[in-house]
This record gives sequence, structure tokens and C-alpha cells, in this order.
Amino acid sequence: MSRSATASLAALGVNPASELTSTTTDHTTGRVLPVRGELAGLLPWGGLRRGSTVSVGGSTSLLLALLAGATADGCWAAVVGLPQIGVLAAAELGVAVQRLALIPRPGSDPGPVIAALLDGMDLVAVACPLPPSLARRLTARARQRRAVLIACGTWPSADVALTAESVSWNALDDGAETLRRQQITVRSGGRGSAGQAKHALLTFGAEEIELPLVAGGPARSDEPADAGPGRADELAAKRADSAAIRRMEAVERLVRLAQKGPSA
Repeated sequence: MSRSATASLAALGVNPASELTSTTTDHTTGRVLPVRGELAGLLPWGGLRRGSTVSVGGSTSLLLALLAGATADGCWAAVVGLPQIGVLAAAELGVAVQRLALIPRPGSDPGPVIAALLDGMDLVAVACPLPPSLARRLTARARQRRAVLIACGTWPSADVALTAESVSWNALDDGAETLRRQQITVRSGGRGSAGQAKHALLTFGAEEIELPLVAGGPARSDEPADAGPGRADELAAKRADSAAIRRMEAVERLVRLAQKGPSA
């Protein structure tokens, strides 16, 4: 990422992903981001380790499920090159959409855009076809910046590979008028400790928008004790809105700068 892009990021109040440790589940080391409980057993770290690369295949719902736990815990995520993802669908699967950036069409040279996002976001999901050499450079950048790179499809040297082996919906003959419950059988594989194949069943339904997290605790409030619940909620909402606006402005500016700058 160019110096001008880094300066613009800092000017907008956004720190590199390597510095964003206070929003993770592991408040001691900041190395692991939370996931919903069923997925935790498929990952060798019990969550998404900063600096790792995870490939996801066969299901957009599986991708969003990976993002849900971390964004609900305060982390920021970006999805690049996947125009079919909608905000409503992401919200229904538990993603905190106020901390989700969608870049559906990153341009003919997506490398600089992805590299810039890895500098400023906690998780970056990539669905663009990339040459292996660029994919390896982005993997190295994610490791250096301590961001989580999630690849849609195969990816060279991914630490963990998650694959949706089967997807099923509720039968309409059970009295339901719409397809409202989805089940996905997920298989994991990968390198090292992730090499042994494991399976898990994910179930999505209207009543399951709030996804369970692992190894997490309730968020701590920095409001004064005498602020009162109403005042504290108002101040927290204003601060969250302001932070969200700054972050989205930073993302938009980063993308513009990266599209003009050199490759990753």
C-alpha cells in the first residue's frame, strides 16, 4: 500500500488491522476472532486466527456465517468481487452489516484494492479470480498485517479449507409456504493441525439470527456509572454511528487510492 493511502487511512481515524486487537474474543492476545459454535470445531484455533488464510467453497451462506461472529463482536469485514451478496441476506445470517463493506466490482486489477483492505480491515473475503503469484503475495500480506483472508474457492497454501458438501432446505410439504430453514454439511481440511478431515452441520433459520459465539464474554462499556441507561445508550449509538461513517469513508478512499496505485 502506498504512503499516501496509509496517510489517508490514519487521517480518517482508522488503524491497520494489526493494531485492532481490542475487538477480538481473545482480549489477552487478540489473535483469534470468534465464530459460531459449530464452526469452531472445524478450525484448529477454535476461531479465525489473525494472519491466517481460510478458503470457503460451495456456499455463500457458509462464507457469511464465518463473518457473522467476528462482526458481531466488533470486528470489520469486507467482501470483494461477490456482487450477489446483499445486505439483507448478510443480516439474516447474523452479520453486523454496519461493520461490513461490500466491493462487488473491484475493477480489472483487484490486487491493490484487496491489499489496501487487508491493511485496514480485520477480515477480507475475496471472490475474484487471481493468478497464483498474486494470491501468494496477498496471503503474505494478510499474515504480515494480522488480518484474516477468506478466499471463495480454491487458494494456494490456505491454512484451512471449508467446503459445503451438501445444502438442503425445509420441505414445503411440512406446512411451510416458503423456504425458511437451511442446513449445510461442512467438511474441513487443510495443512498441519487442520489436515484431519472434520464435519459439522450448520442450520440457518429465521429464529437463529443471533449466532452463538465461542470463547467470548459480554462487551464492556466505557460509559461512566452515573450516565444512566438512556444516556449511555444514546452516547454509545452516536459514537458507533460516527465510527461507522469514518470507517466506510476510509474504505471508499482506500479503494480509490489502491485502484490508482501500484500492485500489492
